[in-house]
Amino acid sequence: MQFGICNLSILPLRLEPSDTSELVSQVLYGDIFKVLEQRKQWSKIRLAYDKYEGWIDNKQYLEITEDSYKNLNLETLKLSSDLVEFVQDENQLLNTIVLGSTLNGLGLLNHTFEGVYVEKQNPKSEIISTAFKYLNSPYLWGGKTPFGIDCSGFTQMVYKLNGYKLLRDASQQASQGEALSFIEESEPGDLAFFDNNEGVITHVGIIMKDNYIIHAHGKVRIDRLDHSGIYNSDKRMHTHKLRVIKKII
Repeated sequence: MQFGICNLSILPLRLEPSDTSELVSQVLYGDIFKVLEQRKQWSKIRLAYDKYEGWIDNKQYLEITEDSYKNLNLETLKLSSDLVEFVQDENQLLNTIVLGSTLNGLGLLNHTFEGVYVEKQNPKSEIISTAFKYLNSPYLWGGKTPFGIDCSGFTQMVYKLNGYKLLRDASQQASQGEALSFIEESEPGDLAFFDNNEGVITHVGIIMKDNYIIHAHGKVRIDRLDHSGIYNSDKRMHTHKLRVIKKII
């Protein structure tokens, strides 16, 4: 089995091995992964962080040894904490990286970094302030960055930057943590999940104080939360039906 590391800023992770295939997630700078299958132009990978699978272009990553993969996977993550930063390569050329990029592989890539990073588990009270870094980021199906993000990518990255691991999709995240019976039992930083008419969980957001919620819907925005779901004051209607509230931390 082969292993790889993302040496570029943001890679599309696709459902099928094609440039026109659906974007299911993104691979950020420094992410490491197993290569499950390799074709002439595409590789199917499984990310080390959340075991998410998809296809990436063979031209957009570097192969690493199994030992390097294992060693990096054991380290506490060092994550860039500003919206945009730069790493410098051995030719003194700058490469852009985004909020939440992994810096553990800098030596392996012969890159240097002089910005600010985080590498510790923060108290739950930091969740909301981190979420505000993504405020007004446009919605992008499969996105994980301030330049485009989906609802579960948003919650995953906010938790990741604070040292807590969430799975990738909303339905997967709903399997984590402790269910709460009422909104009144929740605290800022807890997650609220929402389902469609078939009962499938399709949306997630982060609960704030005073019955507000921050979530990605059109953009990362703040709306009201009640026992029915999310109330959008712009549309003057409920846009999402509440299914369950989960305490992760």
